[in-house]
Amino acid sequence: MESKINYTLVGLFVVLMSAGLITFAYWLGKHGGKQEYDPYLVYMSESVAGLSTDASVKYKGVNVGTVEQLGINPHNSEEVELLLKIVHSTPIKTDTTAQLKSFGITGLAFIELSGGSNDAPLLKTSGAAIPIIPATPSTFAKMYTSLEQLVEQSTLAMAKFDRILSEKNLANITVILAETKLFIKDIRVQLQGLQDFIDNGVVLEKQVTSAFEKVADASESVQTMADSLEQNYADLGHNMRQDVQQSLELLNQLLYDLDILAGDLRHATQAIQASPSDLLFKRSQPKPGPGEKEYHDK
Repeated sequence: MESKINYTLVGLFVVLMSAGLITFAYWLGKHGGKQEYDPYLVYMSESVAGLSTDASVKYKGVNVGTVEQLGINPHNSEEVELLLKIVHSTPIKTDTTAQLKSFGITGLAFIELSGGSNDAPLLKTSGAAIPIIPATPSTFAKMYTSLEQLVEQSTLAMAKFDRILSEKNLANITVILAETKLFIKDIRVQLQGLQDFIDNGVVLEKQVTSAFEKVADASESVQTMADSLEQNYADLGHNMRQDVQQSLELLNQLLYDLDILAGDLRHATQAIQASPSDLLFKRSQPKPGPGEKEYHDK
């Protein structure tokens, strides 16, 4: 029985299928599933032990890329240059920073990106230059720096402590303690004298208080005597005023009588001047004056 299979058609089908698979594989390798990445540089001044190429780059814990290359900065031998390959859609901002971290106690290191506020602009390339993400010291580096400072300060403190406890200073401290002991004894003696002085002051205060009480009693007695004298002088002044008033009344009466007498003398003198002969020959009786018999007021 002859086979009716056409080997030509089978061969042609196999060739076409192989070509299709090869074309699909080429397309898939070139375009299918390929992710676009952006390069960034990071310069670190600390050791990057445990970090290797293809190490993870995380942005707040999310994998966003890998370490493409690492080496010494050709322009500064104190820095390590890291070339990062980060997914194109990752929002790398101008305030984004890179920090070296490690996975627990395994020692495997990775790069952690942090920062990137909403208001900050995106970090873009300028021409052909690769953008640089600034680095911050890792936690280990900070601890190491703090320990170095602590050790340095401890060393300085110990050196100062050794100088304080030198033989010369110890001898001086011994002398100071001895003098302090003597000084304390003198203070105790002075305190005892001060206590005696205070006791005497208390006694003196009591005596002064008693003297002030006596002075107060004497002052009250003087005040009483002054009030009595004031009252007596007041009575005496009243009596003297009455006597003076009576004397003034008598003096006024006397002056009045003298005024009348002077008037009569003036009239008599005028009469004699008018008729001097009446003084020798006039026989008429003169009129009685005041106080004489037959005197009548007209």
